[in-house]
Amino acid sequence: MSSPDRVSLRVQVGALRLANPVIAASGTFGYGLEFAHLVDLNCLGGFVTKGISLEPIEGAPAPRLCETPSGMLNAVGLQNVGVASFVKEKLPLLQKYNTNLIVNVFGYTLEDYAEVIRRLEDAPGIAAYELNISCPNVKKGGMQFGSNPDLVAEVVMTARRAARQRPLWVKLMPLVTDIALIAKAAESSGADALTVANTYPAMAIDFRAGKSKLGNLTGGLSGPAIKPITLRLVWEARKAVKIPIVGLGGVETAEDVLDYICVGASAVQVGTASFADPRASEAIIGSLGALVRTFKYNDISELRDRFGTDFG
Repeated sequence: MSSPDRVSLRVQVGALRLANPVIAASGTFGYGLEFAHLVDLNCLGGFVTKGISLEPIEGAPAPRLCETPSGMLNAVGLQNVGVASFVKEKLPLLQKYNTNLIVNVFGYTLEDYAEVIRRLEDAPGIAAYELNISCPNVKKGGMQFGSNPDLVAEVVMTARRAARQRPLWVKLMPLVTDIALIAKAAESSGADALTVANTYPAMAIDFRAGKSKLGNLTGGLSGPAIKPITLRLVWEARKAVKIPIVGLGGVETAEDVLDYICVGASAVQVGTASFADPRASEAIIGSLGALVRTFKYNDISELRDRFGTDFG
């Protein structure tokens, strides 16, 4: 194959076509608007909004972030304006951008998930929903929705019935007994794609002060430290399901993108890197074509097909 002047980075995540496989992750990119003066949103494969709930949530007490070796902890507490304000105030401002807007949705009951999606269904400009199933189900004693296959099936089926117009992505928890079973439960219940995976529950302690470094006792670990663990989860999920997988965990470079594609991801999300450099996603896209070209391919999908043979 001859090396072209330009390599195609276009990928497909189910019915959704992306200009490239790089998506800004939920919780690290605000509503997108906060980054619009720093990043060319139109160059991204897409971005995921912070989680949207039925009612506004103030979030966790400060401090909400702290650095850890090769990563960071966050305990933001799912702060957001609520679905009504999002549709009225945020969404109209996002209409001018030519990229895939994916809305992250969460709730504390099945009815919450369904109602948030119903209120988004008639709103224009949304490409897909991403279901955060790491939330506690208050009607079942606080057990997290994503912690066992039966609960996963229940919440995904509920969301699927509400989401009639758009693809439904399901963001999995990383700390489960068998991610293959969880992935299968989501797929069989109507998920169009999976995001693998959310942050890892963790702690950071200030022994001098005798307290947590966060306002909450615990938070979610993200960044380069989790990449090897999440790569394995993507690989295991890929073997279990046929729907597309979006890899999320420690993506900072174009090489990281290809690592995830190598184990079966169709696209990736960039999270923690955006805190250190708001233009991280844009920089990764800028160097990805040249990296693919070193394999003498015209199209990133050819490279993915090659990896799929080795690892899929």
